[in-house]
Amino acid sequence: MISILAPGQGSQTPGFLRPWLDLPQVRVDIGHASEVVQLDLVRLGCVATAAELRDTACAQPVVVAAGLACWRAVQAELGGAWPTGCVVAGHSVGEITAAAVAGVLDVDQALWLARERGRAMAAAAAAAPTGMSAVVGGDLAQVLTALSRHGLAAANRNGGDQIVAAGAAEALQALAENPPPGARVLPLRVAGAFHTAYMSSAVPALRVLVQELDVRDPACRLLSNADGDEVSGGRAMIDLIVRQVDSPVRWDLCMDTMRSFGVAAAVELLPGGTLSGLVRRGLPGVETVPVRGPADLDKVRDLVLRVGTGC
Repeated sequence: MISILAPGQGSQTPGFLRPWLDLPQVRVDIGHASEVVQLDLVRLGCVATAAELRDTACAQPVVVAAGLACWRAVQAELGGAWPTGCVVAGHSVGEITAAAVAGVLDVDQALWLARERGRAMAAAAAAAPTGMSAVVGGDLAQVLTALSRHGLAAANRNGGDQIVAAGAAEALQALAENPPPGARVLPLRVAGAFHTAYMSSAVPALRVLVQELDVRDPACRLLSNADGDEVSGGRAMIDLIVRQVDSPVRWDLCMDTMRSFGVAAAVELLPGGTLSGLVRRGLPGVETVPVRGPADLDKVRDLVLRVGTGC
């Protein structure tokens, strides 16, 4: 079985879209996405600075638009075919990409939701100076104790010995200056304490807005960050995506479910890299293809030909 993974905010880097715009269909897709989200995604993905890409209202739409354009390019590379029985999972805002890949949302609805989510979370983040840092290594109990001592939340449990701490900026700085034994604290390129109570003000409006969406049930196995479980209903998935705004991401449980499904390989959509690293550490032996540039489409095709039969 092959899994399709959609990365979240923080995976974007300056210029990450530039090589993709040589593909005519990707250029069309990103242009269309720019109209839907009312942002110049070509500029954001090609020439924007790291500081601009850190803006939540920009980062979330550009990450989702890039992932969806990449998915369309993957399908074109495979002649529109994809092995049946695969599992799809996204990390944080990547859940919107994953929902579109699984058929819960169409492309325009996914882009609209990413725009509205990004705007709502940016407004919530502006209320106080907060952020997130990856805590890599160390004993889990000691890491959680250290976070509690500093008043920080375990916003992401990513598996592979990584937890993301979130909260007040000064508390994150204090954690970095006195990390848990055996752990490293690495600041992330995000502008707020996502998936914590700091984001609660974004939830009520989103809960109302998503009622406008015309959703369908997933056409393949689709996992939720809430608990790692498979979600069979489209409306349930959208409700979970909203709830996840101020609730922890349990990527570790998503990987546990992938293990139970017998996942042998994973394709990570653009901007690939982060989730592939977590899978390599959390699911040893699972082959990964992180899609970063157009040349990686050949690797995806080769992987599907080798592993995809009988998914």
